[in-house]
Amino acid sequence: MAAGAARLTHPESGAAFPPPPLDARPIDRDAWIAAFRTVREETERRAAPLSPEDQQIQSMEDASPTKWHRAHTTWFFEQFLLGDHQPGYRLFDERLHYLFNSYYVQAGPRQPRFMRGMITRPTAQETAAYRAHVDRAVSVWLREASDEALARALPILEIGLYHEQQHQELMLTDILHAFAQNPLDPVYDARWSLPAAQASAGQSALKKGITQIGYDGHGFAFDNESPRHDVLMLEARIDRGLVTNRDWLAFMEDGGYARPELWLNDGWVALQREGWEAPGYWRREADGWSTMSLAGRKPVDPAAPAAHVSYYEADAYARWAGRDLPTEAEWEVAARDGLIDDAFGLVWQWTRSAYGPYPGYRPVPGALGEYNGKFMSNQYVLRGSSVATAQGHARVGYRNFFYPHQRWQFTGLRLADAGS
Repeated sequence: MAAGAARLTHPESGAAFPPPPLDARPIDRDAWIAAFRTVREETERRAAPLSPEDQQIQSMEDASPTKWHRAHTTWFFEQFLLGDHQPGYRLFDERLHYLFNSYYVQAGPRQPRFMRGMITRPTAQETAAYRAHVDRAVSVWLREASDEALARALPILEIGLYHEQQHQELMLTDILHAFAQNPLDPVYDARWSLPAAQASAGQSALKKGITQIGYDGHGFAFDNESPRHDVLMLEARIDRGLVTNRDWLAFMEDGGYARPELWLNDGWVALQREGWEAPGYWRREADGWSTMSLAGRKPVDPAAPAAHVSYYEADAYARWAGRDLPTEAEWEVAARDGLIDDAFGLVWQWTRSAYGPYPGYRPVPGALGEYNGKFMSNQYVLRGSSVATAQGHARVGYRNFFYPHQRWQFTGLRLADAGS
């Protein structure tokens, strides 16, 4: 077990991140180098408990091997930062760009996503050498580039850091899915646990009126969080706490997975196709239900928030309860105004808002414009963050998104009601 792995028991590790403001003058090169190293080291810390065999596996098309995550985040810096902004930079190995591009069509051809697990070479050790090569080059660039060059390229470095943090979360959720397929119920970290919920009971009122949501211009934000815009809020109430496993067990005991009137048609089809009868990773045991976690298989904790549920399941649960999922605007206003508990650090929370562009949204030019904009169809927005989210990554305006059938992430829910 890697030293420091116990920090997975809580998402706030106290790391020196995020980096300084982009408009800071003079540019604090030491702070940017520290932020870069912090993020890169966290990736390696999360990979350290895994064997080379663990790092190779791809358990489904939605997931990627740990080794691929380590290499892809390195490719991102080499492709978009060093290749474009460091004169004379020499690629570590030009063949790797085909292997570790993800979905950036403008950046060139790429290995099909479902075949990432076939990339046995480079090895995990060679991937570490690739990361070290790029790390050295970025550190040198941060030391030696002119202030003018840094000012042009620091936005790319910053998005690269937040991009790598996204993959740090995926590293944990993807290996959890892989381990859940193994009859031995492997343990990633025996000391891992979900933090205890801090929620108080009851609901908070949301007032009717016009307010604003979206990026407020302070700190970092992805392009899909802009522009800030007016929304009409209707009178509503939102639960302070998350739906728990105890709540979910009541849904199951009342036949929630066997009542088609509770389900969207596509959800009912998915339920039948996949054989869903409980949240992801749950298994019926002789004395109750167990769930697979990063600490191995454990009994289901009734007090813990329900997790690894799809949008279809969340929607069916809300309908069973005679209630609603909140809209993303309701969630953002409630979180911003301190009206909900456990908004961050436990589970991402489904909203009933389809993932689409905010009014006036335009993707950034070039290949980086493919980061968010081209995925704005057929998905739903999740808000908050999860236990697997890297420290410093969560924000009130953050818009996560997944397809409605997906549930390998730490995805849960809270409920809301229209009117008073």
